[in-house]
Amino acid sequence: MTGDVTLREAMTRLARAMDAVEGAVASRLEREEDYAEAEEEIQRMKADRSRLAQELDSSEARGERLENANKEVSRRLVTAMETIRAVLDR
Repeated sequence: MTGDVTLREAMTRLARAMDAVEGAVASRLEREEDYAEAEEEIQRMKADRSRLAQELDSSEARGERLENANKEVSRRLVTAMETIRAVLDR
């Protein structure tokens, strides 16, 4: 009888240990899946950051061109007004 009880206890302990191992493996796989998803999200964010940086650079360059064009138009308007004034003063 003692052998049966000990064998039964050993089988029960083995079953519990196997359940614990299976739980640990499932938990580990879940964490690895979460990690992979986080890595993918980081890669998407890096790509977005790069794209946004390029768009910002392009917008800043366009803003500078517009500012320069505005200054040139302003300069030409002042020249035209001075010319008109000079003609009217004659």
